[in-house]
Amino acid sequence: MPKFLILRFSSIGDIMLTTPVIRCLKQQVKGAEVHYCTRDIFSEVIAHNPYIDKKFFLGQSLSSLISLLKKEKYDYVIDLHHNLRTFIIKKRLGVRSVSFNKLNFEKWLMVNFKINRLPPIHLVDRYLETIKSFGVINDGMGLDYFLSLEAEAIIQQLPVSHQDGYIGFVIGAKHFTKQLPVEKIISVCKKIDQPVILLGGKEDYEKGEEIAKLFQSQISNLQSPIFNACGKFSINESAALVKHALKMITHDTGLMHIAAAFQKEIISIWGNTIPEFGMTPYYGMKEKEQGTIVQVKNLSCRPCTKIGFDKCPKKHFKCMNEINEEIIVSSIRL
Repeated sequence: MPKFLILRFSSIGDIMLTTPVIRCLKQQVKGAEVHYCTRDIFSEVIAHNPYIDKKFFLGQSLSSLISLLKKEKYDYVIDLHHNLRTFIIKKRLGVRSVSFNKLNFEKWLMVNFKINRLPPIHLVDRYLETIKSFGVINDGMGLDYFLSLEAEAIIQQLPVSHQDGYIGFVIGAKHFTKQLPVEKIISVCKKIDQPVILLGGKEDYEKGEEIAKLFQSQISNLQSPIFNACGKFSINESAALVKHALKMITHDTGLMHIAAAFQKEIISIWGNTIPEFGMTPYYGMKEKEQGTIVQVKNLSCRPCTKIGFDKCPKKHFKCMNEINEEIIVSSIRL
């Protein structure tokens, strides 16, 4: 019985994109025992995954984690993060390992010189290439997210106006340059004729309140009431809200990938990052297209980074300020 340890410490989106690796490894390698290690703050993302036999979480102490992992006597380590910490873990465990190619040089070329040497394949398929030596192939079933019954029940706590259906709008993102300006979010919401739930973390709560209160106080004939869910729910509860949405509008975030796991129709908005990095919504064999990709093409400064910035380096923020709102709205109406 081969025993595997999968390493991926962050973040929600990247962890989501490893779920086909977990499932395919468990189902296709006879007798495989699959363990998964991530950061403790992301434990909810894999909490109910039935393809994981045992879970480990990195908190404050890497040494303590390694001590626990050593007791498991793994046959293989599958490193899907490939950084200094995972290098230390592999070195200390001293077992056979395979590591994900992050293509850092290719990304550097794209960011700094706009030379595209990136392979035209999704990150999921690149993750799966890491384990092809075990005879594992892509089963085409897309991403996985498993909810608890308690998380599913969160729908009952929504306002009555939203319980018959709503549009999910992820207004947050880890970095500022991945986020639509508030005025554009408000403008889009005004043009949607269905209830809207704003999604994001605690850091997005004030922005969500600003948007929701504006609609309550200034729009008397509102047809699409706004409910601010930012920071009010756990990751699993937010995932449940995504699952029950009619459609999703989202930035390049972890919730976008959770929406893909639930086969939601997604309107994804791209600022400083680009789809060519291989992290568009992934639907597996059910994927006919990537959903609606909304972006400002042919900007000489884009992408300015492979991750994100706290402010636009050029100070004009054209990648978001020039987003065509009508593409978003018309995609919702279809």
